Amino acid sequence: MHSVGELLRQWRHRRRLSQLDLAIAADVSARHVSLVETGKSHPSADMILRLAAQLDVPLRERNRLLLAAGFAPRYAERPLDAEALSGAWDAIARVLRAHEPYPALVIDRRWNIVMSNRALGPFLTGIAADLLRPPINMVRLGLDPRGLAPHIVNLTEVRSLLRLRITRQLATAPDPELTAICEELLAPDAEELIHPIASEVATPMIFRFGGREVRLFSTTTTFGTPMDITLDEISIESYYPADAESAAYFTGSRSDT
Repeated sequence: MHSVGELLRQWRHRRRLSQLDLAIAADVSARHVSLVETGKSHPSADMILRLAAQLDVPLRERNRLLLAAGFAPRYAERPLDAEALSGAWDAIARVLRAHEPYPALVIDRRWNIVMSNRALGPFLTGIAADLLRPPINMVRLGLDPRGLAPHIVNLTEVRSLLRLRITRQLATAPDPELTAICEELLAPDAEELIHPIASEVATPMIFRFGGREVRLFSTTTTFGTPMDITLDEISIESYYPADAESAAYFTGSRSDT
């Protein structure tokens, strides 16, 4: 197990900050930061969390820092449907329902689907049973040939978008399992290298179902000040129609159900 000083130094390097940068942000001396990183000073729990906050360390990793220094973890990790998180659960459920007839879902740090609204259901028709076995991984669901991949018209662009997002996520919060998924499913192919995406913002996902194209773009919502690891690691992915024809597809689907 790494010492707390070694772990803090790793996070500082990950954020591309000097000891002076971190010291100024945390309102401590650069010498103190140096002493903590080299193990010559044993920081208090509050100091560890103070430095971790300036380094934007995820809550799960802040617990690891505290444990490395001999302190008890500060942040709990509870199921989203736990009584303590009932307010958050209700709020998320309301957001998902309010977004209908368009798809919306909640994913965790490994892109597993935690919750979804009813609009996602039609997209799962004909998907291989093992891909729908919980936890359903959104990356695997989208890119597996037995999943949504055959229905995605611009699959090369979607793969590139996913790679950009996950690469940024891993730079912020490394995770071995997500790294393995990325290496397995998101290795760039020749076409992606020759024709990189022109704009991450303007690139929609284009699906084809029964000869009809549906163009979607997405937004991501996260909790602003979570004090629970579960809330810190989830996000809401909301999908919107990119044109009138795509909006009509969902309106028609809803009336049919």
